[in-house]
This record gives sequence, structure tokens and C-alpha cells, in this order.
Amino acid sequence: MTTESSSTRRNIFAYCRVSTLDQNPTMQVEAIKARYPEAIVREETASGTSMSGRPVLELLMQMVGQGDKLVVWKLDRLARNMLDLLKLVEGLEAKGASLEVLDQQIDTSTASGKAFLQMLGVFAEFETNLRRERQLAGIAKAKAEGLYRGRPESIDKDTIRRMLAEGSSHAAIAKKLGCSPKTIQRVRKEMKE
Repeated sequence: MTTESSSTRRNIFAYCRVSTLDQNPTMQVEAIKARYPEAIVREETASGTSMSGRPVLELLMQMVGQGDKLVVWKLDRLARNMLDLLKLVEGLEAKGASLEVLDQQIDTSTASGKAFLQMLGVFAEFETNLRRERQLAGIAKAKAEGLYRGRPESIDKDTIRRMLAEGSSHAAIAKKLGCSPKTIQRVRKEMKE
């Protein structure tokens, strides 16, 4: 689990992330284990568009210490926007740790590695923004052609109205129908308008 250097103990922590349950992190794990057989590998299924909702990454960030290294297979497995990426790198640097991205051969323990990481982060964010713009343009076109109507309603507003009229609480309705209390509040607000 650790690699001994001349003066400090070094742990290698590896983070492998997939976005959905039908995806598999095996390729990431194998690539990391080929380079660092001693790595402590942790896997997570979560969206990469935000840092929230990623408890495995949070735990690794708490565990990492002086001389340690956080390793990921590709940059997009860690962060998809520059702000999140910079916060992660700053958090690692504050602890005396570094980041290595195997696919892009980036190691933030070097000056050139830090510069290259920042450039790649900008391009990754640019790609995400382009993808979002294309998606919105496609949705706008489909709406104009009458092919897109948005997400179908997942709740029965008539049932909510009836239960509200019967005096059921927001929490009771939400629990029975499997929706949030805010949904019930929105329906109640619509009833008053």
C-alpha cells in the first residue's frame, strides 16, 4: 500500500469513477494497477459534472497526506470544470500531496505537470460547454418541429389536489406518491392561482 522513499512514506490513492450503474470501471482499475500495483483503489458511481454527491472522492481527499499521490486514469474521471479541478489540486497541494493523470501523463508534483493540467482542464470545460450547447440546440430544434415536449409528468396532480382537499399533509402525500414535499407545495400554489 505504501512506497518508501528516502525520507517519507508515500501512499498511492486511486480514484475510479463511472457515471451510471451500467458502466464498468474495470479498464480504469486495470490501468492504474498496471502502473501502481500497491495503489489503494476506490470506485464510485456518480456524475462528474459536480463535486457534490461524491463521498468516495471526499473520503480520499480526507485520507491523503504529505507525500501521497492521488491517481486517476483520465482527467474527466475527476472533474469536468476548471473550478472543481483547481480546488482539488489546491486541496492536494495544501496537504503536500500531488495528482497524477495516467492517460494524459500529468503529474502535479512537477511545474510542467501543473501547467499542462491547467491547459487540459480549460479544454475539458470547453468540450463540456460545447456538448451542452449542442444538446440545447437539438432540443430547441425538436421543440420547433413539435417532436419534443419535455419530460412527461411523473406525478398525478389530480390525486395530489384530491388528497390536499381531504386534509392530508404535504409529507403524507409525498410519502404515499413517492415525490418531494416541494412538488406538493407547487401543486397547492397552482390551486390558489
